[in-house]
Amino acid sequence: MRLQGEGKLLRIFIGESDTWHGKPLYQAIVQRLREEGLAGATVVRGIEGFGAKSHLHTSRILRLSEHLPLLIEVVDEAARIDSVLPMLDDMVEDGLVTLEKVEVVHYRANKEGSPPEA
Repeated sequence: MRLQGEGKLLRIFIGESDTWHGKPLYQAIVQRLREEGLAGATVVRGIEGFGAKSHLHTSRILRLSEHLPLLIEVVDEAARIDSVLPMLDDMVEDGLVTLEKVEVVHYRANKEGSPPEA
């Protein structure tokens, strides 16, 4: 798959302890995105943050938290991103989902077994 030009960035802000059917929510989302064939997803763990309820979640030693903020980022064609929004609406009960238009400069995924392009 080659993706270049205009795309869409999907950001999903959730908490580390959020779950979906007994599994960590971030794992369930990434698995579903992969099953749907999206270009890729990255999960980033925040060291501090707060949400709509203004509860501070931090990794500072004096105040350990088991509910640190997580961010899942996905870039793909707009239609592919739009196709997974109903799924996310079902899965994300307490979080934030944002969309942005982005300009993709370079993305190439090699077919399995193919040597990397130079």
